[in-house]
Amino acid sequence: MKKVRIGLIGCGGRAGSHMKSFLEMEDVEVTAVADPIEERRLAAAEKFGCQNIYQNHTELLDHAADLVDALVICVEPTAHEDMELRAVELGIPFLVEKPMSVDLELAERVNRAVLEKNLLTAVGFQDRYQDLTDLIKEELPKHKAGGLVWGSWIGGIPGVWWWQKKTDCGGQLVEQNIHLLDELRYLFGEPLSVYATASRGIVKAGELCSEEYDTDDHSTAVLRFENNITATLVSGCYIKKDVGTRPRCGLYIMMEDILFDYRLRNNLIIETKNETRDIKRQENQTYTLDRAFVDALKTGDRSLIRSDYADAMKSLRLAFAANRSMETGEVIYFDKAEQ
Repeated sequence: MKKVRIGLIGCGGRAGSHMKSFLEMEDVEVTAVADPIEERRLAAAEKFGCQNIYQNHTELLDHAADLVDALVICVEPTAHEDMELRAVELGIPFLVEKPMSVDLELAERVNRAVLEKNLLTAVGFQDRYQDLTDLIKEELPKHKAGGLVWGSWIGGIPGVWWWQKKTDCGGQLVEQNIHLLDELRYLFGEPLSVYATASRGIVKAGELCSEEYDTDDHSTAVLRFENNITATLVSGCYIKKDVGTRPRCGLYIMMEDILFDYRLRNNLIIETKNETRDIKRQENQTYTLDRAFVDALKTGDRSLIRSDYADAMKSLRLAFAANRSMETGEVIYFDKAEQ
């Protein structure tokens, strides 16, 4: 069996989930790794018996044509530089983690290049690949449209350095809660408008965070969709871990005759007049995402990929539109023809 050769750009935290997937796939071989931190790149190479080890993406891409069939890119939001553009030039398909960049202009350049080359791509919006999401998406059309959705991603401050400065991560909605923003698009289509607010002052720079902390402590985005759907999506990172508060992350979808209580990557409670079902997640959504990417590479069937770069751009643009609303106080309206 011919194996798909994967090159890893970035071997840190999120990359570990992809590596776990590839270790379980008999038809995948990781043939090259790159990471500026020696300990991380050596550990990744050891997992796969990989001999092609590089300090950065430039070195890997200089040799990529002979080494890999595809790339998996897992780097911090500010580190994307030219790696995707070079992959496009070389004609190498790639899976990239979200957010694809905090430089929206750069992401737009990558998107145009991908479309011009008709390159196979995928973006790591993992919630789309869950069995729980499949259940919601299958059940929703059976019920009368219209209702409210409440979504949240509330917790503390992640320890990674870029997360604490808004210019480095785009804020919590762009860096983290973009997962649920994308889930809303996947379930309800493109939004008509977004209005958002944000607040600072709860978290003090230097107290349980870096001196450079300047991101929003919490934000609220109100999104209007067609079919009388209005979603409120809140993001918060001010919860202290020692107060015993259990962060709530997920979506609560309230239609006229059915309720979906989606608890992020854990379980889904469906309530109707006659029954209540509590359904546990059965699949590892990252494995399903990676499997879809590999199978698309092998077969050419792009329908297996639920979010390619062009589709993911719509979620990234939406997140930045919400940021713009936070800054200006304006409602941002969307032209359906441009979406």
